[in-house]
Amino acid sequence: MLLPATKIRFLTMTTITTATTSKKLSSVSVVFPAYNEELNIENTVLKAIEVFSKYFEEVEVIPVNDGSSDKTGEIIDRLQKEHKEVHPIHHPQNKGYGGAVKSGLFGGKNDYIFFSDSDGQFDLEEVSLLLPLIKDNDIAIGFRAHRADPWHRKLNAFCWGTLVKLLFGIKAKDIDCAFKLFKREVIDSVTLESNGAMVSTELLAQAGLMKFKLAQVGVSHYPRQAGEQTGANPWVILKAFIELFKLYGKLKHSTPAPKKAGAQNQ
Repeated sequence: MLLPATKIRFLTMTTITTATTSKKLSSVSVVFPAYNEELNIENTVLKAIEVFSKYFEEVEVIPVNDGSSDKTGEIIDRLQKEHKEVHPIHHPQNKGYGGAVKSGLFGGKNDYIFFSDSDGQFDLEEVSLLLPLIKDNDIAIGFRAHRADPWHRKLNAFCWGTLVKLLFGIKAKDIDCAFKLFKREVIDSVTLESNGAMVSTELLAQAGLMKFKLAQVGVSHYPRQAGEQTGANPWVILKAFIELFKLYGKLKHSTPAPKKAGAQNQ
């Protein structure tokens, strides 16, 4: 039994040439899960403050230190003292990628919530491509137009993405692309349990069942310049498969949940 497909608008970078808005949006919470990202986190946070301040009246940046053993935590605490926009979250122990994403999403207080990775592989300026989409949709996501990862990671991602789309009927081109913008209502309406790589699948699957509207656009993706990736760790992969089939069993036998009170499409 396949789950109902998520309705989605598909756009490309040629479809949207500019996203300059005449008026800033109200407020945004910008979430960055971070595990041992001492070489990247400061540049990422400072760039986020610069970019999002162009498009939103109020900006908070939430770096989530997921039990890092390096100086990630020290750096974001210093940034908090230097920049009023920075509101760190610290996990005493590592909770996994999904755990860090959840802490940031549910810890954000603003009308829009964006999340990306803290490793600098995305150009935050391209949030301008998401803004026209969020006007008439509840979720705007990027897909990596040209993924800058080793061939084995691309192969793993293709196989994983194919399986996930088959099981959950999600039509997003790149489910796990960490370049997503949500209206507050979406985050207020979902209940996330995944602590690993399944967090984006769980979020989009639930949002689809609740009929939230989603649109996507191609974004740039660059090679990691510093630090190490953890996505290819065998334990991370095994944990993802465990969460995958647990989630499928849960959603297969569930009925679409109503949006929570106050969660209305704009």
